Amino acid sequence: MNFTNPTTITFVIYILAMIGIGFAAWRYTRDLSDYILGGRSLGSFVTAMSAGASDMSGWLLLGLPGAVYASGISESWIAIGLILGAWFNWQFVAGRLRVYTEITRNALTLPDYFTHRFEDQSKLLRVLAAVVILVFFTIYCASGMVAGARLFEQTFGLSYDTALWAGAAATILYVFVGGFLAVSWTDTVQASLMIFALLLTPVIVMMHAGGFDEAVQAINSMDVKYSDLFHGTTGIGIISLMAWGLGYMGQPHILARFMAISSVEAMPNARRIGMTWMVLCLGGAVAVGYFGIAYFAANPAQSSAVQANHETVFISLSQLLFNPWIAGVLLSAILAAVMSTLSCQLLVSSSALTEDFYKAFFRPDASQKELVWVGRLMVLLVAVIAIVIAADPTSKVLGLVGYAWAGFGAAFGPVVVLSLLWPRMTRNGALAGMLIGALTVIVWRNGGWFGLYEMVPGFLLATVAIILFSLMDKAPSTRMQQDFARMEAEMANPGASLTAPVVD
Repeated sequence: MNFTNPTTITFVIYILAMIGIGFAAWRYTRDLSDYILGGRSLGSFVTAMSAGASDMSGWLLLGLPGAVYASGISESWIAIGLILGAWFNWQFVAGRLRVYTEITRNALTLPDYFTHRFEDQSKLLRVLAAVVILVFFTIYCASGMVAGARLFEQTFGLSYDTALWAGAAATILYVFVGGFLAVSWTDTVQASLMIFALLLTPVIVMMHAGGFDEAVQAINSMDVKYSDLFHGTTGIGIISLMAWGLGYMGQPHILARFMAISSVEAMPNARRIGMTWMVLCLGGAVAVGYFGIAYFAANPAQSSAVQANHETVFISLSQLLFNPWIAGVLLSAILAAVMSTLSCQLLVSSSALTEDFYKAFFRPDASQKELVWVGRLMVLLVAVIAIVIAADPTSKVLGLVGYAWAGFGAAFGPVVVLSLLWPRMTRNGALAGMLIGALTVIVWRNGGWFGLYEMVPGFLLATVAIILFSLMDKAPSTRMQQDFARMEAEMANPGASLTAPVVD
């Protein structure tokens, strides 16, 4: 690695800045609530940018542009589905979850929320939810490790193994040190960097391809399929791509941002900021892949890296078309996407191990200082396991993300949504939905039936299971009904009901 190269210098400055933010956050991390949720103190802007950055991992700048470059604009159905799913999540889940987790004994994690929401004395919900988080987040973390390794491998000519450890080290350090506040503050910087890269790059690529009209004409002269939104798609294919949007309601690292916002009153502004950022970033990612087709068709001698792995199209274009200093900033955006999501995943996994296993079963009287340090050690444990999974250099970012995204979406999505919208839901319904959703994803993934994304059957079967098992169960307790009524009252009149419990 040449440390006099402008791109390298930019990278090093960026990484040191993120680590510096982590140490700054250390000063504000006093207890487990601070380490896991930042003391529920985030403003609307930080919440929106952090939710977006933690959502859009390395696949935004690697997987999505690569898919569009390889197959054309028809791959953008996934972006359409994500936008619709994210809007539903902000509109119907975010505020209710923020209020309900505070009502249910100030729950800090999803397993904690499920346990208190459904008065589960057996702790089965806590254990099952924590296991789901650990299984699928370890896979999800591995996708971030792969994306980071791809970046370091191609940018600096490192071996895959060396690049894997280099890409993971900085993220692990600032999460270990600063916890949730470090993750959220760095996410805000990273989200800003990502949107800058995804607005600038497609414009420059389009200009080098001759402008919009000439670029589109060049692409159509190669094959009109690249510009056909419906080319090569079937009803099942479109459903599978758009079904990615269903996953939002079950992603613990995104839901944690909703739980951490300072108040429900700040949510509408956060929603507007978050959705604007998301639409611009997804549109930019699709445009990079689409106009990249025209650029490399006109410059085939420069396309060897992209032909070997289409997920490197953004990296290649950044290196070829920009001054090394600007290229360093753009490539840092990929690292930002990787680090922002990976850091959230490591933190949520650490939270599950610390709050839902260590504290719940082994050390219920542990001091806050002890729990924070256990949380830090759990970050290291999950990171090492993820690195081992990511050690296969043939791993594809989008494939790993798709599996984990479906797992969370099916296991948690229906449980979260119905727990916030349906007062008749019971503990047994939640258990059945979570278990059936997770198992369906695993079985369907290995069977690959009908070419249908495993999210679809997993989400549908989990929803049916929740409804059936809840209706067969006895009605929720008076306390559960009161808590639900308090949540509804708070949503109707923010700030009025949390201090005045509703009497049934």
